[in-house]
Amino acid sequence: MKAFVFPGQGAQYVGMGKDLYDNSPEAKDLFEKANEILGFRITDLMFEGTDEDLKQTKVTQPAIFLHSVILAKTLGETFKPEMTAGHSLGEFSALVSAGAMNFEDGLKLVSQRALAMQKACEAEPSTMAAIVGLEDAVVEEACDSIEDVVVAANYNCPGQLVISGSIAGVDKACEVLTEKGAKRALKLPVGGAFHSPLMEPARAELAAAIEATEFSAPICPVYQNVNAAAVTDPATIKENLVAQLTAPVKWTQTVQNMIADGVSSFTEVGPGKVLQGLVKKVDRKMETTGYSTYQG
Repeated sequence: MKAFVFPGQGAQYVGMGKDLYDNSPEAKDLFEKANEILGFRITDLMFEGTDEDLKQTKVTQPAIFLHSVILAKTLGETFKPEMTAGHSLGEFSALVSAGAMNFEDGLKLVSQRALAMQKACEAEPSTMAAIVGLEDAVVEEACDSIEDVVVAANYNCPGQLVISGSIAGVDKACEVLTEKGAKRALKLPVGGAFHSPLMEPARAELAAAIEATEFSAPICPVYQNVNAAAVTDPATIKENLVAQLTAPVKWTQTVQNMIADGVSSFTEVGPGKVLQGLVKKVDRKMETTGYSTYQG
């Protein structure tokens, strides 16, 4: 069984998607349609912008979504998933690629999500940090013991958990976890506390947009972040997408469940190779490949 997986924020790079635009008429049409929908030429920022341009949440999220989804569309017969999943933002790419919603609606939701998250970040300064080398339970207990807001946000692979919360909460947790023997407690260059209670204003804002969007049953099960389980019911997909903004990304558990359900290979579609690396940390023997450029 083949699984296709889609990356999240952090995978972006200047020049992403340009080869697709230059070599595939279908890709070019979709990129131009995206420029119209967004009301600005995101292609200019993707192909020739600066790292700073691409780092803005309102640009990063649609850029990664576009690169991933348009690349999947150009793969033709090669793209035949028997299961899909995406990390955080990548869940939207997975859902559109699996036919749970159309390209235009997916892009509009991603853009609304990015703007709502940016607004929540500006309203309350907050941050995230990667904790390496501790058991999940140790990190969870430390977060629970701190009065300021700090929670486990991304279960990336065994021994790597990202925490999220107020600046004071994350700083305190990093201190405590370093004392408990973390190999690293590294603050991340992100705009705010994604997948934490501080994203509640963004969740509330996005809920109405998701509710108003038409979803269909996907062509294969999509393993969603909030429960790491295979989902095909459109109503459940919507509920999980809304919950995702304030809930942790259970990526370790997602990969473990896909393996338990019989996956034989993981193919990453979109910029970078982060997810291939995380899969290998769950199961070294698992076959992984990736597409990040036009295949011709």
